[in-house]
Amino acid sequence: MSEQTIVLAFSGGLDTSYCVLALKEQGFQVHTAFVDTGGISADQKAWIAERARALGAVEHHELDASQALWDEFVVPLLWSGARMLEQYPMLCSDRYVIVAECLKLADRLETRHFAHGCTGMGNDQLRFDQSVRSLGDYRIHAPIRELQRETKNVRAHELELMAKAGVEVPTSSSRYSINENLLGVTLSGQEIDEFGAPGVDTHVWCKPRAEWPEKRLELTLGFDQGRAVSLEDKPMAGPELLAELNRRLGAYGVGRHIYTGDVSIGLKGRIVFECPGVDGLMIAQRALREAVNTRLQNQFHPQIAQRWAELVYTGFFYEPHKFDLEAYLEGANRYVTGVVRLATEGGSVSAVSIGSRYLLKDPEAVYAQSAGWTPEEAEGFVKLIGQSSTLAARVRKPAS
Repeated sequence: MSEQTIVLAFSGGLDTSYCVLALKEQGFQVHTAFVDTGGISADQKAWIAERARALGAVEHHELDASQALWDEFVVPLLWSGARMLEQYPMLCSDRYVIVAECLKLADRLETRHFAHGCTGMGNDQLRFDQSVRSLGDYRIHAPIRELQRETKNVRAHELELMAKAGVEVPTSSSRYSINENLLGVTLSGQEIDEFGAPGVDTHVWCKPRAEWPEKRLELTLGFDQGRAVSLEDKPMAGPELLAELNRRLGAYGVGRHIYTGDVSIGLKGRIVFECPGVDGLMIAQRALREAVNTRLQNQFHPQIAQRWAELVYTGFFYEPHKFDLEAYLEGANRYVTGVVRLATEGGSVSAVSIGSRYLLKDPEAVYAQSAGWTPEEAEGFVKLIGQSSTLAARVRKPAS
């Protein structure tokens, strides 16, 4: 095993760029690994590779993990319909497949040294570190976290070092921390961290109101056992389908949110996030799932979903309990097969029609129109189901 070789999960941003310089100063031969989880263009990937070489990486590696992200995260996300605090669909979950791919590279390079650009605040360090420890025996290096031992103004220190090294830093990187992947875009920093109104330049995928098309958009999504498999009746691989939804729904401003969450390590975190495709998929899948599953299944589902979300959000992606929950979620989605029509005029999207051979629909009992039972049966049911409440009201009535 090499003691000089290290694999750095590299995004090309300010933090991981600093990491290359810091690790080189420590005597490491740095192999940068950009794990492509979708969301960025070929030009951007070329820029990241050039940035790695300019910083002095021994070798830059581009690893494709879009399909892994879809299979391991998006599919169970749709099965669950879960969002942290009913808002945030864990767009940070690409971290887990990034770790897995980087460790595979470390094995090929015969090194046990792995580095990431996480700070000592927030959940990302837990996501990275716990995943590494769950997947094998590796030594973790976190140069930004170490830098926080020396200075409180980390970003200013990083920018100063970049300037000394003659490395240009994009204006947006000096203002915001931006993460893009197949799932969406997250932004933090500056006025966002200070609980102020996000600036106009925080729009990335979701167009502002003035740029929305005038024509209403309608899309048909097809599902098979809870998995999205087609768009407009055309079969598509998951990553391709999600990328197309990001493009088409983002043009209508769908999927833009502001989220404040409690983190495991540190203070509350506030981000702007955009996830047009994920929003569309989750709305469509939930509409279909709730139409084909029973009342008791639908009532219990949120409990499993919320537990799954908590594990994924806080870093326990490879925890056995998470896989136990996914076994239930897969079973609960075995009849979630059909088509859903989405529609938007801008800003939000709705599921306007549902079709499935498994719809729990009785032709003799249409809500508010006709019933397959008699008025007497209905009256008796109402009386019996409310009996406990009726008796409580009687016996607890104050004496006059």
